[in-house]
Amino acid sequence: MATATTSKTAANATPAVLVTESAATLTVSSRPAYLVAGVDESTGEETWSNRFRYLPGHPRQVRFDAKAGQFNINGTVPLGSALSFIPLAWRVFQDDILNMGRKLWAELFFADDKGAICAVLFHGYSVENLYRLIEPLFYDDLTLADVTVKVTAEKKQTTKDGKTATYYIAQFSYEAADAAEVAARRDFARDFPIWRAETYTGAADVRIQHGYTVPTEDDPEPAAEAAALPMAA
Repeated sequence: MATATTSKTAANATPAVLVTESAATLTVSSRPAYLVAGVDESTGEETWSNRFRYLPGHPRQVRFDAKAGQFNINGTVPLGSALSFIPLAWRVFQDDILNMGRKLWAELFFADDKGAICAVLFHGYSVENLYRLIEPLFYDDLTLADVTVKVTAEKKQTTKDGKTATYYIAQFSYEAADAAEVAARRDFARDFPIWRAETYTGAADVRIQHGYTVPTEDDPEPAAEAAALPMAA
């Protein structure tokens, strides 16, 4: 299995974007791939907008309902039985979170089709299936961040005391991803602290992680400011 890999923390990252007083016009030393060019109609000046929307520590919550085999947003908005996305950060860890006892979890972060940064959790057999995807990628010198991952709910049945119960586990597959989309997410994970406050305890036993960064009190503010930049239309 691959050894853990971790992106730069916000404290060590070189700020890629300087925000002016207008918070719309940027001075760029090395322009991140998640910025989109535009024009200020009132001045004719070039502007840059963030492709993604993210409140640090509070990504949109996408849930996998293992009883129904469906994904949803916050338990209310249905997304169907499959998801496809390019991960920008993830971790596999053991911890007692969400009042569910200590379990092995996989937490993946991605941008949805509207540019919102989301987080989705898996546990149990679904985590084992994710490992089966990570291993061949590792030996091909790739990570989850380099591909489009498709997650599909697979139906399972078990019989106990003559009664049959149905449940679902997540199956993972991948295909090639657009290089520009990969670069945008890579740069975003480099410049912003990607984490979820509800699932962070400080006591996790981390197996692997990539792009996952919990900010500290000493971290500078520019990344949080840039997160509030206007999104591209």
